[in-house]
Amino acid sequence: MNRFLSSAVNKIDAKGRVSVPAHFRAVVQSRGYSELYAIRQLDVPALDVGGLDLLDRYEARIDLEDPFMQTADDMSFFVHGDGAFLKLDQDGRITMTDFIREHTGITTEAAFVGRGNFFQIWEPGKLAAHGAQVRARLLQLRQGTKPGEQPE
Repeated sequence: MNRFLSSAVNKIDAKGRVSVPAHFRAVVQSRGYSELYAIRQLDVPALDVGGLDLLDRYEARIDLEDPFMQTADDMSFFVHGDGAFLKLDQDGRITMTDFIREHTGITTEAAFVGRGNFFQIWEPGKLAAHGAQVRARLLQLRQGTKPGEQPE
């Protein structure tokens, strides 16, 4: 298994650390990640987390922009200014820093959800609400309706 799949909710300990799910740690190890790159999502209260390949993907997209245009500057601000490196300790835990808590609203538990080549960290209740919205949108697509329309 070399993809981040499934989801899990883990409690945050008294020192503010949370265990990254074992199956996610196995992917991190198999990919040889020595550090994790995390970036705040633009439109949802979650962090995308992956290896340097995630950062490389964003930087490759920035490189396609004219460096003298505002778009390139904004993208760099987002990728570099809203990104941070997370350290896994020897027990596979990360610290829930203010960087994470302020954006996600995480307090006592953290939800981890696989996204293939990266994973996300959410506050569990917000993840559940987001998951319901995602399923509703996909159901509408499957039924051939537009948002708010009822199937015929």
